Amino acid sequence: MGLKEATAEKHKLAERMPFNGRMFKGELTNDEYIKYLKSQLAIFSVLERNFELPSPKLNRAEAVQMDLVALGANQLELYTDPATENYVEYLRGLSQNDAMAHIYLNYLAIMFGGQMMKANTPGPGHMYDFDDMMGAAGSVRAIQKDEWADEVNKGFDFMIEIFKELDK
Repeated sequence: MGLKEATAEKHKLAERMPFNGRMFKGELTNDEYIKYLKSQLAIFSVLERNFELPSPKLNRAEAVQMDLVALGANQLELYTDPATENYVEYLRGLSQNDAMAHIYLNYLAIMFGGQMMKANTPGPGHMYDFDDMMGAAGSVRAIQKDEWADEVNKGFDFMIEIFKELDK
């Protein structure tokens, strides 16, 4: 079974979380979206600081920070919910090899799913803008392994918990 098929069930669950639905419909307030961005910043920061990405074109932390500034977010007030903290701690303990599954999950989600969200979210959406999206995606696809399925599914579990937390 391929990676996409082996992770399809968790992918569908994550996509159907109420927070995601509200984001897709453009129903998030600026404050709710800022909390989401700060969660994304925590995840991207740990991945970009602790692991080697397949391409520097993937880097998102700076783009997320630009979105936060554009939305007038308090940069000193780091919001991270318990679910994001759990995921970040989990990521810190991974090997480079296992981290690649989470790079696959988080970066391709922003690249592809995010393109549908961008028009419906507050702010400029720099997080979704890649200089060379196909090149960046290709760098991940070139090393993608079906064996990542368990780690990708763990990542989806963490993201589902994050979406629940953001919906409180």
